[in-house]
Amino acid sequence: MEIKEIDMRGQICPSTFITALREINLNKNEIKSETLKLVFITDNRDSTVTIPETAENMGYGTTVTKEEHHYRIEIFAARQ
Repeated sequence: MEIKEIDMRGQICPSTFITALREINLNKNEIKSETLKLVFITDNRDSTVTIPETAENMGYGTTVTKEEHHYRIEIFAARQ
C-alpha cells in the first residue's frame, strides 16, 4: 500500500480541512481500493476533530495519533 503524506504544519482551519477534503476526493478510488493511505501531518488541534469526523461520514476509516510536536491523521479504506 502506498502512503501519501501531506504536511500541513503551520496551516489553520479551514485551510487544513479544505486541503484534506481535496486530497480525499482526488484519491478516493485509490483509498477505497486499499492501494493508498493518506497521512496528514498537522499542528492544528482543531483538525484532529474536523478531518476525521468528515472522513468517517464519507465512509473512510481514520486514526489520530499525537506525536512529539504535531498530530498524525490517517485516512484509509474502512473495513466492511
